[in-house]
Amino acid sequence: MDLIRLLLLEKEGAKSIDLSKYSMDQKNYHLALLIEADLLQGKVHYPSTKHTDIPDKVFVKRITWNGHEFLDKARNDTVWNKAKEIIKNKGASISIQAITIALEKAIALVMA
Repeated sequence: MDLIRLLLLEKEGAKSIDLSKYSMDQKNYHLALLIEADLLQGKVHYPSTKHTDIPDKVFVKRITWNGHEFLDKARNDTVWNKAKEIIKNKGASISIQAITIALEKAIALVMA
């Protein structure tokens, strides 16, 4: 989930995003997930010579409305970390829907 957030922040234009600890395969795979989840709009290209679920190229056109809404909830580090803590404590699986719900709860807790 941290990579998902970082990729969205980067696509929004944030300058200080460090993705150096992630491989190109990790970034491409997560960008493809973001497109599938309707957080980004773009095209995914899979290599025709390999049978893999990891794309070799991902072309991102823009962040979608859903992507902006997710990012607005996830932008604040305190809220993000609280949401991750909520998910960890609940033992829930980490999905876009689960993190979105946890972000909404974290926002309420942080703002209270």
